[in-house]
Amino acid sequence: MVRPGPVSGVIRAPSSKSYTHRALVLGHLSGRTFRIYGALDSDDTRATATALGRLGTPVHRAKEFWEVSSRPRPARTRVRVDCGESGTTLRFVCALAGLSGRTVRIDGRGRLPHRPIDELLDALRGLGAECRHVGRSGLPIEIRGPIRGGPVRLDASETSQFASALLLALPTVDEGSTLELTGRIVSAPYIAATLAVLERHGICIERRGRLFRIPGGQVPRGSSFRVPGDASSAAYFWTAAAVGGGSVRVVGVADRWPQADLAMLDILESAGASVSRRSDGATVRRGTPRPFHVNLTDSPDLFPLAGILAATIPGDSRLEGAEHVALKESDRRESTARLARVMGARAQFENGALRIRGTSRPRAFHAGHLSDHRLVMSAAIGALAGSGDSSVGEREAVRKSYPGFWEAFFALSGGGARR
Repeated sequence: MVRPGPVSGVIRAPSSKSYTHRALVLGHLSGRTFRIYGALDSDDTRATATALGRLGTPVHRAKEFWEVSSRPRPARTRVRVDCGESGTTLRFVCALAGLSGRTVRIDGRGRLPHRPIDELLDALRGLGAECRHVGRSGLPIEIRGPIRGGPVRLDASETSQFASALLLALPTVDEGSTLELTGRIVSAPYIAATLAVLERHGICIERRGRLFRIPGGQVPRGSSFRVPGDASSAAYFWTAAAVGGGSVRVVGVADRWPQADLAMLDILESAGASVSRRSDGATVRRGTPRPFHVNLTDSPDLFPLAGILAATIPGDSRLEGAEHVALKESDRRESTARLARVMGARAQFENGALRIRGTSRPRAFHAGHLSDHRLVMSAAIGALAGSGDSSVGEREAVRKSYPGFWEAFFALSGGGARR
């Protein structure tokens, strides 16, 4: 159970899950010993590390760093990879599987077998890979390369991970390639993050709007990467101050690395919170709450958290865009609306947007059924404003992206929230 109350203190953001995934792939592609300092140890990043091991590049996890081995294991003609419940692992592994001449069978658990993948498979087929669903659709799938360079047109309206997967893999093939994104580009800052990691390791890609020119025959340079702090995780505690009252400073989130969820600071400012930014993070205080409107197409992971914030503010707030969050670990659009309602707010969909009429007196609630990590963490933040103790879902769900969430959450409670 979580009790309502203010939060106060200073915490250091955990390492970024997104950058840990990308660093692991760069290490795999480098062909040399590659150390990742500050890697996030979560269910999703372990899924990627384990997958790379299955593809022939062992990853050794130590306290100080993760080391991607320079001594690949002997190749097998057939490989099986379990991506767990990680969408990033699935999309990145598909592209990596296309680089080899082995048959790679890829599977997953939970909702992952039903999440979008066909657009990426079509792109890999166009580059010469053999791709097939073992069943009629979804997972498992089998991929056999090797792919060659060439032109690719890719619909980026469902996820940015298809584009990131190809941007990571295509520079290493012999021929040059072009990647043209079509449709409405969602989660664009994650593509910027991929390009930033590639540039850091000497990979040259020329971008002109939606078109990427990718010279072939490139190998990532360098032997290490330090993972930056995670804005996605920091967002929960910045929002905790706005919802529960108090003041929270999160450090370790360097603004020089692209991160989609730094947008939470803009949302909090528009919602009346006091935000003080620094180059390594920010401090948030409650301020005077006011309704807000936001388009979350570029920051879909903030959808549940923004919905919780809206539920605690009297008046009509509006969450637009990010329709693709319905395809995540759960239907986060509908789940966010339900969570706002159990808190005492009104929530309804209008022309594709979610309108939430919040309340100054949110109710205590019981949401023990929640198992999506981002909904569980968002519910915990919402419980800080409740009228009594609330249940916020499966405690262990946070291991998917932020294993240290509860420790940090209760450290900031100042005697208010307890579990």
